[in-house]
Amino acid sequence: MKNRVIVLVILITVVVIAAFTTRPLYIHSDANPFHSRDFISAYGGLPDTLNSLFTGSGKCAGCHGSDPNFLASIPGQTFPAIAMPGSWDINPTDFWRSSMMANSAKDPFWRAKVAHEVAVNPEHQAELEDKCTSCHAPLGNFGAAHMGVNHYTMEMLISDSLALDGVSCVACHQQSADSSGFSFSGDLKFDSAVIYGPYGIGKDEPSLFDEPMNTYTGYEIMHGAHIVNSNVCADCHTLITNSVDLEGNLTGEIYVEQATYHEWVNSAFSGEGVEIPVEFENHEASCQSCHMPRIEEPVIISSGYAFLEPRTPYGLHTLVGANTAMLEILRDNVEELGLTATAEQFDSTIAYTRNMLLEQSIELEVFENINYETLELSFSVLLNNKAGHKFPSGYPARRAFVEAIVVLNEDTLFHSGKMDVSGSRILGSDDFGLDVFEPHYDVITDESQVLIYEQVSADINSSPTNVLEQAFLSIKDNRLVPIGFSMNHSAYDTTSLEGAVLEDPNFNITEFSGETGSGSDRVTYKMPDSPSFNSIGWDNPATVTVNVYYQSMPPRWVESMFDWDLQPISTFQTLFEEHGSAAVLIASNSSLLMGVSSIDAPHFTEAEFTIGPNPTSDGFTTLYYSNLTDCADFEVYNVRGELCSHGTLDDRQGAKQIELPHTKGMYLVRISSSNGSSNGSAESKSLQVIVR
Repeated sequence: MKNRVIVLVILITVVVIAAFTTRPLYIHSDANPFHSRDFISAYGGLPDTLNSLFTGSGKCAGCHGSDPNFLASIPGQTFPAIAMPGSWDINPTDFWRSSMMANSAKDPFWRAKVAHEVAVNPEHQAELEDKCTSCHAPLGNFGAAHMGVNHYTMEMLISDSLALDGVSCVACHQQSADSSGFSFSGDLKFDSAVIYGPYGIGKDEPSLFDEPMNTYTGYEIMHGAHIVNSNVCADCHTLITNSVDLEGNLTGEIYVEQATYHEWVNSAFSGEGVEIPVEFENHEASCQSCHMPRIEEPVIISSGYAFLEPRTPYGLHTLVGANTAMLEILRDNVEELGLTATAEQFDSTIAYTRNMLLEQSIELEVFENINYETLELSFSVLLNNKAGHKFPSGYPARRAFVEAIVVLNEDTLFHSGKMDVSGSRILGSDDFGLDVFEPHYDVITDESQVLIYEQVSADINSSPTNVLEQAFLSIKDNRLVPIGFSMNHSAYDTTSLEGAVLEDPNFNITEFSGETGSGSDRVTYKMPDSPSFNSIGWDNPATVTVNVYYQSMPPRWVESMFDWDLQPISTFQTLFEEHGSAAVLIASNSSLLMGVSSIDAPHFTEAEFTIGPNPTSDGFTTLYYSNLTDCADFEVYNVRGELCSHGTLDDRQGAKQIELPHTKGMYLVRISSSNGSSNGSAESKSLQVIVR
């Protein structure tokens, strides 16, 4: 009898242990380190409160923050899970909290601009503040609307922890699938007590484990395909406003302040049937493809449950755009602005942002042009937009501009787009504030002309303005369009081009075929009437350097706000002047202007030259040539115009291996030959090659 009792106890113990290894406890307690009240409340100041419709990010952080047991939010996790200390932690809370999305309600520029708009038209305060907070503080705005509040104000926002949570977790994951992509201008629709995610569908995918979410937050989790589609971005990233005149009276017209979503729709990235040149096919991608890049390594998406199977693919919650300037201001003023992210987390987001600007915005090429009839020497710059929308896009203060510098024998002969010592003002172009702006250029003939890609809003009198409620029309919009952009697309009414760019035969045009949709712009810089440039056939080649800069808050755009003595504006002014607003270099390229040494038309038109591999990683490349009529010589120059090597091409056709310097950079291979010229004078052709 005694032995039977012992056996029974052992069996019960085995059953209890088995149960705890297959299912969790759902009760808050200090013994549970993952979801204790102390843990959630202490998660970096993120709110774990709730209102009539939403809950704060702090409640999400308990499961979707950093895992102290190193199981969740780590790429490459296995099943069953193993602890992976020291691995890359990609938890969504810490990626998101230092983004502009997380800090949208605390952004001092945004707060200053709302105050500015209200100061200009104080009788519109309720409508202005309600519209602005619908996207920048959606949890506060729509939570209040759910309770019957007609207008959500900035005063309400200041004391509302969920409003200050910015565009937090549920602002995206609670959006209704039925309205995403169909309503704009902050007219968001939310489903109550439902959280949508990209998982939980398909026979081979692990089923959704919903009990913790139900228990801790009261939400039901469901599969929502719209969460990984661009539609979920549409409601805020196309903003159409009602225009007013200078007295604050409605004009009856609407103004497209920004239309990033519709720019994506009118592109090859949307996959909505835009006709594009064949060389630009297969560009289909969602907004999340760039702003929340996916990784394929398996990831457990919730901490505290070792039995969960990892999911793949996983979208990183980096949520970066292009605004490094404001991120740096936030980083340097964490305590003053009441932010929840650390300086180190902001540094990480800034690094991701800079990488996006450098890798996913502009591709830049520079070419030498010679008119052999007039001996006119010029160069052209080809800019290709790599983004899935206009560049720059979004808020109309943003701009990109081109700096072009030509140097010969250490003398600067031409400099368009020269900046002041702070790197924030373009000399000449920015001297008169908003009143004067550069037109779009196809050909630049003077260094005082600067190519600036921007949207210029104007009031009912066609005067440039930064009072967005008074914006009546755009008198310039030459921003680089995305690949596949069409003036015949149904979304062109919200993405139109304006001003001199409409007359540019080289904007959004594919070379050779002449088809539209290239997403590029070619601008020609003609040399000034200078003896230095008319001396074709210099002893040393001239160097042309082209830089492209991006700027989110140009002084000429924001400084007129500083005339208003209002606390949000003075706060931003102090931060702005302390930080500065230097433009960010996003692309750079250099080329050599070799000139020609013959007044005759060239005979190289029949000869053919190619070079490869290009780029080369080991310093060796091969020059392939054919149809030569005479012996030709080649010379290799670096970007400083220094001769690195030379040789001879002996036959009519063949291949010549060339050893380049092992120093990384761009080199120019110049081929010279009389090639059948009647007077024996030399002619040249140049090829560029890169060593990586």
